[in-house]
Amino acid sequence: MDSFIQVHQPAVMGALSGFDRLRFRGTLRLLANASGLGKLLAFLGILLKDFGAFVEDVGNQLAQATQERAKECGGKVVYISKPSANKEQIALEIAQRRQVSSGLVCILSCVELCNSFYLYRNKETRMLEVRPARRKCLHYYHYYLHETLGLMHVRVQSWLPLNLWVCCNGRERLALQMKRAGIGYTQRDNCFTAIDDIPRAQQLMQEQLGTDWPTLLNKLGLEANPIVERVFAERPLDYYWSVDESEWATDVMFNRPEDLARVYPRLVRHGVENLSSVEVMRYLGKKPRQDGTVPDNFRGEIVTDLRPRPGGLRLKHRLDENWIKMYDKQQSVLRVETVINNPYRFRVNRPAEGDETGKPSVRYLRKGVADLHRRAEVSQRANDRYLQALAAVEHKQPLGELVGRVCQRTKLKGRPVRALNVFAEEDLKLLESIARGEFAINGLSNARLRQAIHGDPPPDPQERKRQSGKVTRQIRMLRAHRLLKKAPKSHRYHLTARGRVTITAVLAARNASTDALTKAA
Repeated sequence: MDSFIQVHQPAVMGALSGFDRLRFRGTLRLLANASGLGKLLAFLGILLKDFGAFVEDVGNQLAQATQERAKECGGKVVYISKPSANKEQIALEIAQRRQVSSGLVCILSCVELCNSFYLYRNKETRMLEVRPARRKCLHYYHYYLHETLGLMHVRVQSWLPLNLWVCCNGRERLALQMKRAGIGYTQRDNCFTAIDDIPRAQQLMQEQLGTDWPTLLNKLGLEANPIVERVFAERPLDYYWSVDESEWATDVMFNRPEDLARVYPRLVRHGVENLSSVEVMRYLGKKPRQDGTVPDNFRGEIVTDLRPRPGGLRLKHRLDENWIKMYDKQQSVLRVETVINNPYRFRVNRPAEGDETGKPSVRYLRKGVADLHRRAEVSQRANDRYLQALAAVEHKQPLGELVGRVCQRTKLKGRPVRALNVFAEEDLKLLESIARGEFAINGLSNARLRQAIHGDPPPDPQERKRQSGKVTRQIRMLRAHRLLKKAPKSHRYHLTARGRVTITAVLAARNASTDALTKAA
């Protein structure tokens, strides 16, 4: 990120990094699966033939408690017939109409899909069974103007397993923090176009990572679903909180809209041509191969995910369930945002679960709120790498100096390494592969790079071994030329700052016409 700001220093006001949208999920773990639910019903003495009546009674108790809660804010539960309706906008309109400045604004209800259970009559065993199912039920949305979180909501599922979701926004929370700290700012939508004291604002954003989330979320959850303590009084249940989705955004604030408008088209073009990842349009229900190529049986249209949005363009690179995207907001803010839906794709250095004082080692990033600060670190590193790649667009060093260093033989740990031939198709494909946008999220491995270059693994084991060995030698060559660096305690690699600049220059020169190069010279 620092290199990008240095390149655009005269036009940049500053940068702000922190959580944007956060969606927490509260789960009663004993009710999360059919086996646990069956054990709980047996403990409570509820027969399976009475399961339907029990579920209906729980739903009625929750509905009654929600109606009573709605009366506290001077209204009733508002039913929304369309699940796609903008519920946040509806809540804001109600807050304005009722002149609500803090606390509970309103409660909305809507029928939506959910994970629940049904009673199955097994003809073979002649027994009743509780089985999981994808169903539809009523959900309650409790909207708040919270004293610390700002505008947020709690979503309650009215059927078992009574899941909860808490959605908040780090930018909304920062606005309240800056107001209390006496820092002037200009806010538009969910971003800031100007802040009087950016270093102090960044410090406030970092303080959000020290939040005692379990205590805060439990309080919100019990307010929205008070019947849990009553229905399961004989066998008390506590909510386990995890992070369903997190958005960590880095906002580079430009002084004037003209400054961003001047560079943004070049950044988008660079992202499309040199950092693009193949993505099949979602409505076709197809996915690319793991190596980013098109499946043989696909007959649809494949596009780079570049889409218009109100006031600009959004470019997104997706890797499995996680993605990194760039877009211009409010004409003067360049936002790079890492979205994590599946944290298990990442590795972090942490102790074993349940032994927080033990020796740290490389383990999976967890979904639980205990790893939220580690999720922030992973996301910030991804944003930094992406902005480093964009910084190369405006780099002023002559192409000859950049390429000349990698076109000479070198050594790694005393062993000779060949020079790169940037005019050879094989080396060009190698450089193009390691510069792909999805590798900015979690780095690349031998297997990932092998798939990016050669496609699906061949059926012959000897050929797979040959390809793997070749890629190992290529990675060693790139490391020797200081284009790649190894991530500590892992088998993954990241582009260096020098690598990004060099590869960007090579790929840009390859796509440029002779006339354009002559004029640039």
